[in-house]
Amino acid sequence: MHVHVLSFDVTITDTSPASAVHGPATGAPAEQTWTPRLWGVLAVLCAVLFLDGLDVSMVGVALPSIGSELGLSTTSLQWIVNGYVLGYGGLLLLGGRTADLLGRRQVFLAALAVFAVASLVGGLVNDGTLLIVTRFVKGLAAAFTAPTALSILTTTFHEGPARNRALSVFSVFGASGYSSGLILGGLLTSFGWRWTFLTPVPLAVIALVAGIALIPRDKPSADGGHDLVGAVTLTGGMLLAVYTVVSAPDRGWLDPVTLGSVAVAAILLAGFVITENKVKHPLIRLGILRIGSIVRANLSIVALFGSYLSFQFMMTLYLQDVLHWSPLKMAMALLPAGLLVAFGSPFVGRLIDRYGTPPLIFASMLSMSLGYVWFLATAGDTPHYAFTVLPTMLLLGGGFAFGFSSIMAQATDGIDDSEQGLASGLVQTSGQVGAALVLAVVTALVAGGAQGGGGDFGEFHPGVNLVSGVAVVGLVLNLIPLLRRRHSPKHV
Repeated sequence: MHVHVLSFDVTITDTSPASAVHGPATGAPAEQTWTPRLWGVLAVLCAVLFLDGLDVSMVGVALPSIGSELGLSTTSLQWIVNGYVLGYGGLLLLGGRTADLLGRRQVFLAALAVFAVASLVGGLVNDGTLLIVTRFVKGLAAAFTAPTALSILTTTFHEGPARNRALSVFSVFGASGYSSGLILGGLLTSFGWRWTFLTPVPLAVIALVAGIALIPRDKPSADGGHDLVGAVTLTGGMLLAVYTVVSAPDRGWLDPVTLGSVAVAAILLAGFVITENKVKHPLIRLGILRIGSIVRANLSIVALFGSYLSFQFMMTLYLQDVLHWSPLKMAMALLPAGLLVAFGSPFVGRLIDRYGTPPLIFASMLSMSLGYVWFLATAGDTPHYAFTVLPTMLLLGGGFAFGFSSIMAQATDGIDDSEQGLASGLVQTSGQVGAALVLAVVTALVAGGAQGGGGDFGEFHPGVNLVSGVAVVGLVLNLIPLLRRRHSPKHV
């Protein structure tokens, strides 16, 4: 959800020194005049990023109401989240490449139009399956708008002070959109969950019209190509893997359909690996995964996103379905984490410059782990908000704010300029797809607990146990390089 939000703050950290060093040598202008048109372009890009964060959090708040009206089970509800996540994660790498080949302006505007139409259809349908389809389509649209928006920004604003200033403004809007969506989602859901889908439509249309008028035209790349086979095998394999995990508890792990789904998913993912080793323009150059820090960053983002998204999914269902809190009250309960992310993220770049990424990622995973452990230790059957939920949300929000930007920085550190887009897209894809898989397993555990009855938090305990374990794995993963550094010979 926020993957394509906070990474831009990292770009500021990376480009500032570079521009300071290389700017004069290359003759790049030290300053760029901020005309009204330039402000307008930035406003359009920020509006789309804000809208994306707003949409994700609003829909999350509305999940229990959607399930109640459309008769969707917990298993079906998670597809409203995962449909978007998988659509976004599966085609994110292809989205950036398509913008280079067909033109950034054209791809950005077309994807924004698709986003608006999918939002409108989602607010009007009365069928759960169609609603999930619209979420998947919106994820596909975001897979093209997110990397293209960043590309438009970096090519419109000159390297140096102008670009850094634009990026700093841009980075705040995604996080603030997510936080605003919690409150707005609570208010809108009180009138009906459909408003959480319909409200983004006029905003997207306004941004689309402004974009047509303001975004400069650009020429498509003269060379290159698409890796459509890679995109299809990756997205298809991940969708089938998530579906298998979700459906297996009801159908049985040894059921022929389950075994067949596992086999087909494995074949598709193996086909993706084979394709990436053979095509001229792969989505992912697999050789980049030989770098240890890159692998750790990609696994860390899975731990961060997978645990955080799944925990919020469970809390949304528990507070509204079990405790019967209003959507607004539930949104306000989760808001502290979003506020910490929104207000804390812009300062992380300075900490990265001072301390480096490994200590910050470790601190992030420690904070996340402590949050989940505290919740498990104090929740019981009826968690108290002030004693259990609030401290947990503060620990999770702080951990996310410190961790995400640091992980993104580590994922692109030391990578050649020509592969910065690949490294950034790879870690964002890992975060989205990894989160989908963790959420699928959590959903299966929660659904199994619900069958046992109880009517309290007991049915969610297995899911919280899992997200705690995922966070602890991320903690241990990032402790290892710190220990190696401490015990290495001083002369090395």
